This record gives sequence, C-alpha cells and structure tokens, in this order.
Amino acid sequence: MLKTIHLAIDGNEANTKNRVGSNVYAFAIINHIYNLTKNQKYQVTVLLSKSAVADLPSARNNWQYQVVTPAKFWTQWALPIHLFLHKNSYDVFYTPGHYAPRISSVPYLSSVMDLAFLKFPQYFQKKDLWQLTNWTKYSVRHARKIIVISQASKKDVIKYYAKKSSDVLIAYPAHDLNMAEKTYPVNNPYLLYVGTIQPRKNLINLVEAFEKLSRQLPLKQGRRKIDQLDLVIAGKAGWLSEPILERIKLSPFAKNIILTGFISEAEKNYLIKNALALVLVSLYEGFGIPVLEAMQMGVLPVVAKNSSLPEVVGKAGLTCQAQNINSIYEALKKAMTLNARSKAIYQKNMSQQVQKFSWAKSAQIVLDALVKVAHGQ
Repeated sequence: MLKTIHLAIDGNEANTKNRVGSNVYAFAIINHIYNLTKNQKYQVTVLLSKSAVADLPSARNNWQYQVVTPAKFWTQWALPIHLFLHKNSYDVFYTPGHYAPRISSVPYLSSVMDLAFLKFPQYFQKKDLWQLTNWTKYSVRHARKIIVISQASKKDVIKYYAKKSSDVLIAYPAHDLNMAEKTYPVNNPYLLYVGTIQPRKNLINLVEAFEKLSRQLPLKQGRRKIDQLDLVIAGKAGWLSEPILERIKLSPFAKNIILTGFISEAEKNYLIKNALALVLVSLYEGFGIPVLEAMQMGVLPVVAKNSSLPEVVGKAGLTCQAQNINSIYEALKKAMTLNARSKAIYQKNMSQQVQKFSWAKSAQIVLDALVKVAHGQ
C-alpha cells in the first residue's frame, strides 16, 4: 500500500482565461480535486506549458505547479520526457483533455468529451480531424481508465475503441451557478442558443425553424401576446462557420437574429435567465452545459433527441428531431405557448434534474480512479 500517492495532472486545458467547453470541465475538476486532496495522503503536481493563470488553485505543501518546457510540441515531446525522468516519482498521471502523450512512462487516465469527429468528420477541418482521430485513438488505447462525460459518450468509447465497460467511467459536468449578471441589449422576447458557431450545432436548421415560427406570430403565452420574436446566437464563430453566417445574413428575419460574439459569464447568465427557452438542437453533444445552466435558472431547454442531450434534460425539457425543421419548429412553438400548469411541472422537473450533476461527485470519481490505478488496480 502506498503511503503517499503522487498524482501528476496535465493542467493546460484549464490554464486559460476565457474558458469554454473542455476548458471549463478541466478547470472545475482540477479545482475540486484540490479540495479533495488537502491531507498529506496525496502529493499533486500540476504540469503546465506556461505559468499558471491567477485563478487556478493556490500552491500549497502538497500541491505544486511545474512548468515543463519547451511549450512547442508539449504533449508529444516535453511531457513524455518529463514523465520518463520522473517515472519513479509519479504514481499516476491524469489528463482532463483528449490527448495523452504517445509514450508515457507513467500509467495514466485520459478523458473523452465526445466523439463527434468520428460521427460527423465532414464538419471538421482536415488538420483538426487528423489530429483528433489519431491522437485520441492512441490516448484511449493506452489509458488505464477513460473518463467520459455522459452515458452516451461511454457507449461511443466502448463501440469505437473496444474498451471494457469497467474501464470507462462517467464523471458528469456540472455548473457552479454564479448569479452575477450584466445586461445585454435585446429588445424583443427571444429564444437563445449558447455555444460556438459551427456546423455540428445545426444552426441552419434552427434558423429555418425560427423563420417558420416568426411567420406564425403573434402567439399567445398565457395572457401574454408575443408579436415580435428574436433569436439570440451567443458565442464566437468557430471552424467552417461561413455558410451559417451567410445563411443568417440572407434570412428574411435577419434583423431579428442577434449574433453576440463571445460573451462574458455575467452576460450569458443574463441572457439565459431572461430567455423564453434555451435551444440546443445539435447533431451531437458530449453533454451540453448550457442546457444544465438553463435548468438551474428555471429556463426550459429545447434539445435534439440524440447523443447525450435526452440524458441531460430527462423530463425537464422538450426534445425534437435535429434533422427535421418542422420538428424543431413544433418544439419551439410548444415552449413558447405552455400553459401555467405545464410550466410548473417542467419547473419541478428541472429542479430535480439538476441535482444529478455535481462537480464534487465527479471529481471524487476521477480521484478514486486515480488512486486505484496508482495501487495497480
């Protein structure tokens, strides 16, 4: 039995100021592992390619940061050399991202957020697709345990990489609700999408469903009549976004489609809290944190009936067929015209559903797995 377990963690995914997606996940898991490793049973070294940003957990006696150089080709050059030189010091290594070093002298755990690049390769740039496909393949193949973020992702990892079910562990994302708000100017009632603008998010179909809905105005929501409606798309433009942006530009309701670009956490909170519904009708999602954020604020989510999204919303939201514009339209219309009794039922379901997701629980799952691997299990 090991007296002190020395954990090494790749902290680069969390070591950035403007966090989205996998950056948020890595930052939260690292923060909660920090809280779980206060006693001297653990020694933790967080490995970075550059100096730690200010909001990472403070160094302490058993929690240190180490910058490993060179930064260029870090995962495939600097990190493997460092792990080799410290193979007798570290008991286990963990990377919260998709990529582990091709050669690791230390047993490791790796994470998989989603496998969209295998299901929809046409929606990725060639360079990114090659790297995602090849680097993820060997990272998963040689990992002692894989950390995934949904049951749907676990099924995909088992299917595509032939991993044993017992070696694939679900550590759900969560969301620590920060109530800070900063207003964002939207004049009309609105539906909200939060995320990067990219083909997998199915935004062209969402825009066409929105156009169909806009032609049906006015609509009644209880005693309220909605005769003007906006669609707010909150997020930066990502890869292969040009056709999406061009379609929005050509929309007959272009003046009612608001592109915010990157927004702050406080602006996002305001937009979610005041939306008629949060809409995420992607072709594939590893999890979909904006859906959880919406449920925490009591805002009805409308999601596609695929991948992890039905798992995330449970009975607390509406689902639709992502490839069917009319199905999206019907779900949006229903979200806007719910009566008070139906709203109350969804509100109750939302408050229950969000209790299933906890960063502390997920960090404990990761830490327990690290300890088992450190003990050779």
